[in-house]
This record gives sequence, C-alpha cells and structure tokens, in this order.
Amino acid sequence: MTYPAAPPEPFAILGMPRTGTHYLEALLNEHPNVLSNGELLNPYDANWPDKDRLLRSDRELLELAYLHSTARKEKVTHVGCKINEPQFKERPGFLCELARWPGIKIILVARENTLESLRSLVQARRSGHWLKFSSDKDVAPPPRVRLSIAECETYFKTTEDFHAQVQSSFASSNTLMIEYEGLLGDPAGRLATICDFLGVAPLQHSGEVLIERQEQRPLNETLENFHELRVHFAGGPYARFFEVSDMLERPQ
Repeated sequence: MTYPAAPPEPFAILGMPRTGTHYLEALLNEHPNVLSNGELLNPYDANWPDKDRLLRSDRELLELAYLHSTARKEKVTHVGCKINEPQFKERPGFLCELARWPGIKIILVARENTLESLRSLVQARRSGHWLKFSSDKDVAPPPRVRLSIAECETYFKTTEDFHAQVQSSFASSNTLMIEYEGLLGDPAGRLATICDFLGVAPLQHSGEVLIERQEQRPLNETLENFHELRVHFAGGPYARFFEVSDMLERPQ
C-alpha cells in the first residue's frame, strides 16, 4: 500500500518594504529542499502569473501557496512565500488567516535603522528601480530625496506596530527575527540559523551575490533635509536613526 506524500512544511518571510526580504528569499532558494515563491499578494510578481488568484479568499490563497506550488522544483520539503507589510493592509484579515495555517513558521526580517528602509523605499518609488542585479552595468545611483517629519513619524510607528503585531500573532517558537545588517554581513551564518529554524539540512552558501546594494552613500548625503530631521528627532526614541555612520545601503 502506498501513502500520499506529506505536504511540504510551510513558512513565510515577512517584513517592511526594503528590508532585504528579496535577498533572503534568493539565498533560501539556493537550498535544494526549500522553495519560496515570491510575493503571494503582489499582482505583478512574476512567480505568480495568474493575477486572478487575488480574487480568491485568504484561505484559498494560502492553499495555493502551500499545497499547489511546488511543481517548479523537485524534492521540496519546505515551501514559503514573501509578504510585505503594506500588502496586509490591502487584505486586513490575511495575517490572522496566516496565523491559523497549521505548522506555519515565520521569518521576520527587520532593519536596524528604519530610516534607511524609508529612504530606500522613497528612492525606489522615484526612480522606478527596485533591485540591482550583478549583471546591471553603469546604473545611475539612486536619487537624493527629501522626507517630511510626518512621513518619518508615520513610518517609524508603522514599523514598530507591524513587528509587534507579527510577534503577538505567532508562537515565539515558530518565529525567527533576522536583522538585515547581519544577513548582509554574515549571510552564511544567518542561513545556518534559518536552516536550523526551518528544520532543513545546512546549506553551503555559494558566495555568489546576484543582487547588489543600490545605495552606497550614507544618510546625510542622500537625504536633502537630513539636518532638519536630525534636529527634530534629537532626544527622542528615534534619535538613533540619525546617527551618522559609514554603514552602507545593502541589497533590498
């Protein structure tokens, strides 16, 4: 007697925009037993050519992601998708439905400096360039941008609220937070941590980087009103975001 194979174990990569979720997904997809299928809720994601899928219920979308999406890769034991914070706003009940999915594991990617995330998001919206691949040559640097105080305050608070909501929605044993800066500084070490969390064999990272950082300049050189913002937020809970350092923008 033969028995049907057990479905792959599910996971999801969550994060604010421009926090390295795409980079993490590319690293995970190097693993022969792991498949992450891009942004499930993004109508323009090339991994999901059927835009009509977004007409389905939240439960049906998760069934599509976790039960019917492994044909692109053999020997898959763990399957996932990527969801960014704004996409949950478009489907308010989706986070709760995700939390109900049996055995779901969550990788929450967070950036140490939320201001860098916001700056990168505004730059990408203005330039229309969301990723830089190693094959891209002679690409102009991202534009310098100006951020309002209200825009910064809203984004900082949204980030805090989103992280708190994710951490309260899933069991701590099924949630792993990965810092963007650590992922870029020690990808092999962070991958080992993630593989252990997911329960897959360790992956020997190839060292090949297909996605490159887009912004190499510090905040004070890329924000037109950096000094104004720094003065406003001085002494408050977000003052740390305006500490000038030589930290470089990493791949998104």
